[in-house]
Amino acid sequence: MANKKSADKKQKKQENKMNADNKQNQVNIETEEESKQEETQEAGQEKKLEQEEPQASKQEQQATEKESSDIEERAEEKSKEEKLQAEIDQLNDKFLRLYSEFDNYRKRTNRERQELRKTAGEDIIVSLLPVLDDFDRAIQSIQESEDAGELYKGIELIYTKLKSVLEQKGLEEMDSIGKDFDTDYHEAVTYVPAPKEELKDKIVDITQKGYMLNGKVIRFAKVVLGN
Repeated sequence: MANKKSADKKQKKQENKMNADNKQNQVNIETEEESKQEETQEAGQEKKLEQEEPQASKQEQQATEKESSDIEERAEEKSKEEKLQAEIDQLNDKFLRLYSEFDNYRKRTNRERQELRKTAGEDIIVSLLPVLDDFDRAIQSIQESEDAGELYKGIELIYTKLKSVLEQKGLEEMDSIGKDFDTDYHEAVTYVPAPKEELKDKIVDITQKGYMLNGKVIRFAKVVLGN
């Protein structure tokens, strides 16, 4: 009886040991499987990373190329804009120069036209000045005569009428007696003693009258200066 219990106990002990070994083996198997699964997962992740890395690198390269292309396009567009702006500035400058030249030409031609209009009859009027001189001398001579009153009045009337017509055309007689000598208007022919102190270096007499046509000197006055 005792031997049977001992045998059962021994058998039970062995069974427990076997069960424990089986459990340990099962744990070891599960551990190995988990380890294998982890290794497999890690290998899969590494492979995935290896596959993703070239893709990411390719995308980065494409992005870099696109950015470089965009920069080149912007630079090219900016260069075109600068070129167009330079052409516009050049055309504006050319236009302003041409406009300025044309404006100066227009002003000059207008001024010349006005001067021509004012002095168109200059040659005719200049040729008539000796006639006025003759009238001056005739009137002066008649004034000195005692019995030529009516003749003087007739000649004076003709002289006044002729002078009036010429003045309407812009003729102006210079008023020079007692004035300072001016080379722009006068031509000195001689010097005489001044009859008064205040007439020294002044015009005391005129040998030939000076005339202007619309403000332009057409004949200098020949004058006598006091000294």
